Amino acid sequence: MLSFKGATALVTGAGSGLGAAMSRRLATEGCNLILTGRDINALEKTKTECERHGIDAYIRHLDLEDFSSIDSLYDFVKEKRLNINLFVLNAGISQRAKTLETSFDVDRKIMQVDYFGAVYLIKKFGDELKTSKQTSIAVTTSLAGLFGFPLRSAYCAAKSALIGFFETLGLEYPNINVTLLIPGRINTEISRKAIIGDGNQYGKMDKGQADGMDVDKAASKAVKAIKRRRHRKLIGGTELLMAYINKFLPCIYYKVAGKISAT
Repeated sequence: MLSFKGATALVTGAGSGLGAAMSRRLATEGCNLILTGRDINALEKTKTECERHGIDAYIRHLDLEDFSSIDSLYDFVKEKRLNINLFVLNAGISQRAKTLETSFDVDRKIMQVDYFGAVYLIKKFGDELKTSKQTSIAVTTSLAGLFGFPLRSAYCAAKSALIGFFETLGLEYPNINVTLLIPGRINTEISRKAIIGDGNQYGKMDKGQADGMDVDKAASKAVKAIKRRRHRKLIGGTELLMAYINKFLPCIYYKVAGKISAT
């Protein structure tokens, strides 16, 4: 089992939700942190919570739509001579709109933030990853990345792409441990921050989200999976049955998926 005591983790989307919860959990493990996201005030809050455990925490603004923002993060890490042992690629945005009622600009935005931003960040650190003795990468995908689901076309596509890319990366490099975190419904603000077809925020808390697994419990399961070098970890409640129905009983999946509330 991996130990993160004295190690350093870079966490994207660390200002709220699962990213903040995983940061707090890693701090209890003695892991130093580079907390990144778009909301500096939220990052400051996470930093304060994490530093109570006696670790060092840095905060950096990061906008995954802007590759120059990732370049600046890389320069900061090099300037501080920080050695990253764990990348937690958690940042992302969700969607609440039918496929043909979604602007192509929204499709592109979701792919940029949820997929290309993570890929560019990891490739930016490519030389360090190739020469490291051992590095872990945890990627927050989604249950929706395993199959199609109403009102999530671009989101499903981006999360599915993450699985394909990072699973391949882990197979190619024995020194890189890749853990695909596959959450179902977790009680976070992700539905409020989701975007609709015209690019505006959805702004509502889905009932399924509100009734979802407690975020700290989900974070505990996620960090445990990373430490155990699990390749994939489903996290959630009864909604996870859809993964098995889709895999083993696809004919039933196609009958019921469209009838399940997407909100």
